[in-house]
Amino acid sequence: MIEPYQVVGLIQSMRGIRQREEIAVNLEHIAHLVKAASWLSSMDLPVRLICVPEGGLQGFTDEVFDLDHEAYARECAIDIPGPETDELGRLARRWGAYVIAQAKARHPEFPARFFNVGFVIEPEDGIVVLTHHKVVPLLPVEHSLTPHNVWDRWIELYGATLDAFYPVADTAIGRIGIMMANEASYPENARGLAMNGCEIAYRGPYPAPGVMSEMFSVQNRARALDNNMYVVGMNLGTYYLDRESELPIDTFSGGSQIVDYRGQVVTEVPYGGGSTWIAGTIDIEALRHFRATAQWDNWLKDLTTEQYQLIYGRPIYPRNLYLDRPPYDHAAYRAQVTERQVQLLQRRDIWRPPARD
Repeated sequence: MIEPYQVVGLIQSMRGIRQREEIAVNLEHIAHLVKAASWLSSMDLPVRLICVPEGGLQGFTDEVFDLDHEAYARECAIDIPGPETDELGRLARRWGAYVIAQAKARHPEFPARFFNVGFVIEPEDGIVVLTHHKVVPLLPVEHSLTPHNVWDRWIELYGATLDAFYPVADTAIGRIGIMMANEASYPENARGLAMNGCEIAYRGPYPAPGVMSEMFSVQNRARALDNNMYVVGMNLGTYYLDRESELPIDTFSGGSQIVDYRGQVVTEVPYGGGSTWIAGTIDIEALRHFRATAQWDNWLKDLTTEQYQLIYGRPIYPRNLYLDRPPYDHAAYRAQVTERQVQLLQRRDIWRPPARD
């Protein structure tokens, strides 16, 4: 039986990096924040899960400055496992808690490229037990490779299975999956995790416009409710563009939430600037009892999968987009992908074009 426990999501100030070694500054800050959050939060229930927000190690330098993909892979992306995951592993052992974090990371099968990778570290040996390669980046600006971008090679390496795209770690505190930032903008990604057994989904930060309009909150609650799973949606705190910057910017605007398996907010931290954390109770046995006994709103039991496959019969977004070339810069992506995708939907008469040009 899994006793109820506390999950902590860091709401972390961080500095964007220009060189890999600069990650050490963010790791030091994470260590201090974990100490404060774990000690205080454990006065309620034991802390058994600590979530470091997406961007917490490296910031978003490649996106903000439209950097060359291969240069970033060479100078800023990490290896998993590597020194950075080893440091987080030490924190996991020190506090006896699983750690979930994220980094732009290289892959041995794709030289001179990097992916956006979420990972889970267990507390006994401090080793990585799950890696998830982000399937939908912030498409207009994020340069990370995705499995769909290199579809043919990815399928050759890992197969066409849920584990290849939506891996879930079966741990002593429940089944953990990762759903970063823009991934949760698409309900299919949460459903992919749920169909692979996920009970707790890590949800990465969302930028300020999507928090101010409550998109972040709506998505967190909907993904949790649709799939009867916990969603830990922590946002970042203050963002310094680089190591030398003296200008703190609240780029993310708060809105951190822990949502339970019925879509109800367990805990919420509405403000954003500064460094703090969000904490709340995870009760896996209650979730499992609900899934097993509810008659109506344990939705997955009612999926008419043959019918739903009709929705996705015709491809839309181009696969293998970067199989033979590095990702586009911002302007080229808009011209070569975004505008063409809009035209495709209009040609199929799925979208009607506006009367105004």
